[in-house]
Amino acid sequence: MDLRLVAVQIVRKALTAVGRGGSLPGRLALKMDSRFIEKFHMPKHVILVTGTNGKTTTSNLIAKSLMQAGLKVINNSRGDNLNVGIATLLAASSDADFNVQADVAVIEVDELTLYRQFKSLRPTALVVNNFFRDQLDRAGEMETIIRKIEEVTEDFEGDLIMNGDDPNVVRIAENAKKAKVHYFSVGENEVSQKTTNEASEGKFCPRCGARLVYEYYQYSHIGRFACPSCQFGKITPYTYVSEIDYQNQTFTVDGVKYHSFMNTIYAIYNCAVVLTVMRLLGLDLQAANTVFKTFSMKEGRNEVFVLSKPSVLNLIKNPTGANEVMKYIVSQEGDKNIAIFLNDNDQDGRDISWIWDAHFERLNKENIHTIVCSGTRAYDMALRLKYEGLEDHIQVIENFEEAIKYIDKADRDSYILSTYTALHVVRSILKKEAR
Repeated sequence: MDLRLVAVQIVRKALTAVGRGGSLPGRLALKMDSRFIEKFHMPKHVILVTGTNGKTTTSNLIAKSLMQAGLKVINNSRGDNLNVGIATLLAASSDADFNVQADVAVIEVDELTLYRQFKSLRPTALVVNNFFRDQLDRAGEMETIIRKIEEVTEDFEGDLIMNGDDPNVVRIAENAKKAKVHYFSVGENEVSQKTTNEASEGKFCPRCGARLVYEYYQYSHIGRFACPSCQFGKITPYTYVSEIDYQNQTFTVDGVKYHSFMNTIYAIYNCAVVLTVMRLLGLDLQAANTVFKTFSMKEGRNEVFVLSKPSVLNLIKNPTGANEVMKYIVSQEGDKNIAIFLNDNDQDGRDISWIWDAHFERLNKENIHTIVCSGTRAYDMALRLKYEGLEDHIQVIENFEEAIKYIDKADRDSYILSTYTALHVVRSILKKEAR
């Protein structure tokens, strides 16, 4: 029995009893012992999920699907993906001797800190969704992140579950010579394009430097690509998605039709990851399909609150994520209002220049009426929209509560886009105002 672990578990139970969560137990544990995480005896299967966009949704889908298949699973479902959050999860899920009480641990890990946590968590599988430029003042260029992940996976002998449609992810897989690589890929469909004007990090072959040639793009630099010079990108997918039907919200893998939990291309990629994990563990894929049919995203991932009319909340933090959210918004019928909460605190990234790379011109639609700008950088957001000819639609309201009440009074469906540190405040206001 470790008394420090017991003390942390008592603190966690006390916080839970009064309705509080958070990572305080993990923070206390790491102050007492900086090597706290590596002391745990992990389950047979430890699946880490990382990447730029979609980590929380993907890890939650995996965890729920494994549970549906009858396994006992632990998961940092709220996306507490730094050391303090992971330490809290493990402490809450173990006995007093550091034995984690589960069949599988599905742990979301921040891509910036994966290289520090990899050995301590001793994964049997690593999922990598995608890589985009994100929070440059905090993360640096994407090249730095990729190189650090290449270093920790170079001798990895477990399963790599990789997005075969992202050249930055394929690059990591190619460098991991000892790992068992399993690519997932999504076929051409009605949202695919032959060209793209979105931010495209994967333009050049990381192996020989030649320009990559795309058969089609799904979004940003995600799509079916290959190098005409050295054949980088020529993959054989372990899981290949085809016959995507957006009208009926279905897709096909190996001749079997599955339901998608959301009618977007990035949701299809999320589902492809889950099916890959299930196949590798030899589990019934219909357990995953059951989850796909009932799964609802939370914590600012297409989360719906019913005010006078429905209000949909989404986290945005980089150009690619913002573009995909806006595509979804403009695809929805009917009159609507939008509120954008832009903060520049440490967790958001002090550098908000990314808003100039996002395609806000997509909001210039007849059925989009008012666009409320709020947050610490509300006026920067308003200026960005003005450059897209939206000045007649802009309303700046710095106070969060007043901003939400303003769009609610308009008696239209609303869509709220929020950066990290604004998200929890906005959610609490929406929950209070919801009917």
